[in-house]
Formats: sequence, structure tokens, C-alpha cells
Amino acid sequence: MKNYKAAIIGCGNIFPMHAVGVMECENAELVAVCDVKEDRAREKAAEFGCRWYTDYKEMLEKEEIDAVHLCLPHYLHSIVAIYCMEHGKHVLTEKPMSIKLEESKAMIDTAKKCGVRLGCIFQNHYNAGTLLVKEQYESGTLGKILSAKCFVTWNRSDDYYGGSDWKGTWDKEGGGVIIDQAIHTLDMMRHIINEDIDFIDATIAKRGHAKIEVEDTAEGIIVYKSGLMTNFHAINYYSYDADVEIEFACEKAVVEMVADKATIRFFDGRTIIAERDPNEKFDYGNVKSYWGVNHAKQI
Repeated sequence: MKNYKAAIIGCGNIFPMHAVGVMECENAELVAVCDVKEDRAREKAAEFGCRWYTDYKEMLEKEEIDAVHLCLPHYLHSIVAIYCMEHGKHVLTEKPMSIKLEESKAMIDTAKKCGVRLGCIFQNHYNAGTLLVKEQYESGTLGKILSAKCFVTWNRSDDYYGGSDWKGTWDKEGGGVIIDQAIHTLDMMRHIINEDIDFIDATIAKRGHAKIEVEDTAEGIIVYKSGLMTNFHAINYYSYDADVEIEFACEKAVVEMVADKATIRFFDGRTIIAERDPNEKFDYGNVKSYWGVNHAKQI
């Protein structure tokens, strides 16, 4: 079996999830890392036993690389992804795929033209709870989904935004609570429902952060082609990062998803629960617990 050679561009907070994820793959190795901050690139290269660069173009030129992982500010995703794909590399980018629809379309077109794979991290697809609910729904056990709702009430402090030169801006982050926090929850709902969206009726506002450009509040409905109406509410000025909550009201059961645990309560009295195996842990270092352990599975 071929040993795939991977490189990571961007050595910030999310970097360990990708680095450890690559190391967990039997047929992959991390050969290089890149960051515009030399000290950060040096540190991560020493930690993971690979080479370091401050220029990703130089890295692609000098290294034998099959796949590139992008852990960059949002506005750089499309620029760097397209360059990497045009140089024959598979690309796996952190969410969001890009900050503009036309950029995402250009990325997809480039992947097709160059014959490489393009992926975007949505690791919660591999949560035990998500897998259970999707299997039960697709098998018909739950019946039709009649309605659904989700709540994301997290905290992003003024220091979180003030300490960044790109977060909280429309041109670099591309949005606020939707594109950076609630994106995973909305993705999980659509992943399970697995239908095309008809329309969205929503509002956004800035209520808890005076010094940012983007929204910190979003609420509304998402209506699917079948007529299914789902509701969502998201803020990032709660006092702490509360567990994400998703509920599906179905013909034969009510499904509650809290964090990465799913509980299905059937109307005939049965209950099925799926949650993370306590033994399923990877040493990612000092990272946010709600990122989960499933980057490695997607990688």
C-alpha cells in the first residue's frame, strides 16, 4: 500500500487535529509544515519530526507531497487550495470551504480539471450519535422527519476577536457565528436530512460584540424541497460554550442530539443511545473538547 505524504499549511490552533490525524493513518506520514511565522513552523516541525517552511509555494516545489491540509484564515482557503490543486496535490481544508460561493465553485472546478480530490472538514459526520441517527433515519425506522430544530449558544470573548487580525471581519472571516461556530450544526442537520434546500428565511444581528463587523446572532428557518421546515438559533456571546442541541421530531420517535451523544426515544417505549466511546481518545494537546476526536476518521 502506498505511503501518502501529507503537508499542513497553517500551524495555528486547529493544527494538532490534522497533524495527529495524519499520524494516526497507517499509510500516511507528515513530511512538512508551513506557517508565515517561522517560530511556529519550527516548533511544530520539531514536535512532529518533519521539515518546515514559511512559503507554501517553496514547500510544494521542494517536497514530494500527495495531499495538503489547509489550516488557514478563511479568506486564504480558495487561493491556496487552487494553487495546490493546480500543482497536482489533493487538498483537505478546514471549514468553511471558502467565504464566497464563487470561490467554492472555482475550487470544485479546479479539482475536476486537475484530477485531484478536494475535501472540507466536517468531522462530526463521524460522531457515534450522528452515525446512529443517520442509519436509523435512512433505514425508515424513524419514519418521516416532521420538524427539526437546533441551538448553538457558545462564547467568543472580545479578546478572541481582538487577538486576531482576521476574525470578526467580513472580508477575511467571511461572517461570524454562522460561518465559524454554527456551521457544523447546520451541516449535521442537512447531512442527516439529506435533501436539497428550497429557501432560507433568517435574520442576523450584532448584539454582544461592539467592535466586530460580523454577526454574533442568527436565527431563522430552513425549508427543504419536501416542505420540511427546520428552525435554528445561534449566538456566540453566551457565558460559556454550552453543548450544541439538535432535535428531530419524527413520525415514530423523537431524536435528541446533545454534543456528540444521540438519544432516540421511540413512541413504542424503546430507547436507543449512542455516544463517544470513552476509550476513543487521541492526544491532541490543548484543544477545544467540542472539536471531538474524529478529524482522524475523516482524514
